[in-house]
Amino acid sequence: MSNKLGTAVVTGASSGIGAVYADRLARRGYDLVLVARRLDRLEALADRIEQETGSKISLLVADLTDANGVATVEKLLRDDPSVTLLVNNAGMAVTAPFLDHDPVVADRMIRLNITAPTLLARAAGEAFAKRRSGTIINISSVTALAPELLEGGVYASTKAYLLSLSQAMQHELGPKGITVQAVLPGATRTDFWADAGTPVEHLPQEIVMSSEDMVDAALAGLDQGELITIPPLHDIGLWKAYDAARRAFEGKLSTSFPAARYGARTPVNA
Repeated sequence: MSNKLGTAVVTGASSGIGAVYADRLARRGYDLVLVARRLDRLEALADRIEQETGSKISLLVADLTDANGVATVEKLLRDDPSVTLLVNNAGMAVTAPFLDHDPVVADRMIRLNITAPTLLARAAGEAFAKRRSGTIINISSVTALAPELLEGGVYASTKAYLLSLSQAMQHELGPKGITVQAVLPGATRTDFWADAGTPVEHLPQEIVMSSEDMVDAALAGLDQGELITIPPLHDIGLWKAYDAARRAFEGKLSTSFPAARYGARTPVNA
């Protein structure tokens, strides 16, 4: 018998935020396809979740910095009609000054944080639009709003891209029956920090959220219909004011003559 909620595809599922999403979505009643590079971690996670929830779990080993790995997941998203939800979670960071970034590592980060989620969202969106139903969750970061928070700039820029992409996707895909959510975590207790070069233990602990609390808040935001969910932001009025200020630019960002502050003469009939 088919699962009424369908199948959720979670990238970067072997640990941290991705592993918690896998657990929570299975408990909600989804079957799962878990995507990551390390089969051993995926197998251990899948065994536990299957035993505890009874959900059907498939494993897909793929390196999303590699075009072939991305293509494998794209094919799944396009061809498997049971897939109803995509969590674009796989990502990486480097905590080093911009000029100290290894170009090879920076390129890998851009491919993982930008290219892969873009192509996967495109593949999922194409399939979901045909069925006029589906959900795409993009894991961004609070650094998308405050790039100065993390040294280096490249990571924050990739997450700003994901935020912008999510807003554009919701504008285009919402009328096609697709739900889009961008999640902007703050510092979260995962292996992400150690991999980036700054162990989470080195951060002020009052700013670090558990991955379980982060994902639970993100899913609550999804249930509430939020396009942008910022789990650590207690005053939602700050986001609303920020977004209202952004929207105030609409209709004012393209004119036939430069602004007066640049020394240009304003046309008589302007």
